[in-house]
Amino acid sequence: MPRTVRSRDRLLTYVRRTLLSFFGAQLLLAMGLTLVDSYRRRNKKPKPFPTTSPSTVEVGDGTVTTYTFGQDLYDDMLAAIDGAKRQILFETYIWKGDEVGERFKQALTEAAERGVDVHIIYDAFANIVVKPTFKNFSPRLKVLRFPVYNAGLRFFDLRHYGRDHRKILVVDDEVGFVGGYNIGTPYATEWRDTHCRITGPGVWDLKRAFADFWNLYRRKRFRASERPLLLETASQWEPRIRFHRNVPRLWMFPIRSMYLEAINRATDNVWLTHAYFIPDQDFVDALANAARRGVDVRLLVPAKSNHIVADWISRGYFGQLIAAGVRIFRFKDAMVHAKTATIDGSWATIGTANIDRLSMQGNYEINVEIIDPGMARAMEQIYEVDLSNSAELTRDEWESRDIYRRFTESVLAPLRPLL
Repeated sequence: MPRTVRSRDRLLTYVRRTLLSFFGAQLLLAMGLTLVDSYRRRNKKPKPFPTTSPSTVEVGDGTVTTYTFGQDLYDDMLAAIDGAKRQILFETYIWKGDEVGERFKQALTEAAERGVDVHIIYDAFANIVVKPTFKNFSPRLKVLRFPVYNAGLRFFDLRHYGRDHRKILVVDDEVGFVGGYNIGTPYATEWRDTHCRITGPGVWDLKRAFADFWNLYRRKRFRASERPLLLETASQWEPRIRFHRNVPRLWMFPIRSMYLEAINRATDNVWLTHAYFIPDQDFVDALANAARRGVDVRLLVPAKSNHIVADWISRGYFGQLIAAGVRIFRFKDAMVHAKTATIDGSWATIGTANIDRLSMQGNYEINVEIIDPGMARAMEQIYEVDLSNSAELTRDEWESRDIYRRFTESVLAPLRPLL
């Protein structure tokens, strides 16, 4: 074998081993952090946290009600299901087979038995650990199980790898629910999240969002003769309420653009609450630039989320943000899972999309954008209550963190594009 060929082979072997060692170390560190965090959380219950009662604001010809406590939300969702007369559209990411999950399953089944047309979508990957018997549904229910693997032989096509991370309920074209809450007992009292209830013309757009997803995937689950859902739609628009949907199958990701446009227009305040904050550099720059031009930019995140690796990766952006004047607050003693923002006393969004690659450029997501001073005021009040249970991360505290924390942040930084 010629010397040049042997040299090239040795170089390739060295490069492969170096890359494997590098990424192997990151994965081992991530796994180690996850295991340690899981051990520490055993038998620990989150502490009580302040919440706001459901608050309703008139927006155009309809209303928007915000929820920050899961039990309040579930009570109203179940009441809507129990009162349904014609149709229920129910979509969720996580649907636990616990007490709350069983209540929803029973309510949906009873609705179908009294003649209501019930359509259900849930994500199979998110519910792998749910007992199989729970996922046995009455034949009266039309259930679309979004598969764990959806690419088939097109494993190279990234459009088929998104998860269905949406949470939607629409009843009788009269009321719709959307936001960050999954379905399960822990979310009822232990997690701080945000959801909203919508009435009026905006319900039609939420129904269309459900129907478009159903029609995109129904053929893999139902007979070819099964009619598409929602052949008709209302012509009336509600200009103050818009739904933005990320649809990886169609390579549509408008939620990121919605955020960037609103942040770049801000002149007074930008208040964000996010469970997992792993933005791209353009998003970081938008927040930093807003702060530099005098906008009150605040970011509220969990002090400790349910995904410790995401926490560590998120901290890699804190230095840039604090240096630009962005104020960072960490929610104490409980998981804040909300995906919300309010800007300039006139703009607000509530939805399912986190500020990370998986939500912004990977998963099926939905956010409602509401341009209304009353709604923005309600969201600001919620934010102020959350701040009462939060601690601000100061520049001195950030710069004095120990070498272990700096090392961990540095080693995990290359994982950002994966999350």
